[in-house]
Amino acid sequence: MRRPGRPLPASELALRAHLRSTVWGPAEFVGLPPWWLVGEGLLAGALGVGVIVGVTVVGAWYGLPVLAEGTAGLVCAAALVLYLVLVRAGRALIGLVAVLGVCLAFQAPQAAAGLVLAERGRVESVVVTSVEGGPAAVSSRGRYLCSVAGRDGVQLEVRIWRGCGQTTRAGDALAVVYDPKGRVPPRGVEPGASAGGPLRALGGWAAALAAGCLVAVVRSYRLTHTARAPHRETAAPPPRHSAGGR
Repeated sequence: MRRPGRPLPASELALRAHLRSTVWGPAEFVGLPPWWLVGEGLLAGALGVGVIVGVTVVGAWYGLPVLAEGTAGLVCAAALVLYLVLVRAGRALIGLVAVLGVCLAFQAPQAAAGLVLAERGRVESVVVTSVEGGPAAVSSRGRYLCSVAGRDGVQLEVRIWRGCGQTTRAGDALAVVYDPKGRVPPRGVEPGASAGGPLRALGGWAAALAAGCLVAVVRSYRLTHTARAPHRETAAPPPRHSAGGR
């Protein structure tokens, strides 16, 4: 057992430094990080967030399921993680960015669909045919779900939870917003909803992902590769012979 105050052996200090560098990143700079390093981290985070959300919005707008359902967003998140691996960021920060990227990719489809409906959706009145769910229902996450039919009597394939409450009964009228091009499913009308509201719901995930990228890139900075000069082998000088012969 090591006594208090006794200096750590050099091998243990080297092991701790290696683990710290591997887990959190070495951050081999004194004082504030270089401005260009901060810029690189901000650029990586902004591009990661923008691409993950952007491809999902494009997929929802043009009706491309591969993009709209979040699959492309997951690929973009994986590319961001690969970039951090290439710059040798700390493994703990790489894992954090991976989790935040996946969460953002899973949240983006709903926000993208809401943005499409806010931009070009049309509101119409539908009739409630049945009400299910509620706080006791586990499958509905405690929400009331209304099955509705249009004016022509055709049943909608999706059930509506926005505007559907405890007091809603069969035969009541609900307002739903739908996409005239049919590229996103209809949903209930939210009072006071704005065009940018769906994307603002992603603000927390986006900010966390950008911050995680910034910290990971900044802490990946190493001076080790510049401190080691390349070793050059020099040939030994030929032996000098005396003038007196052999």
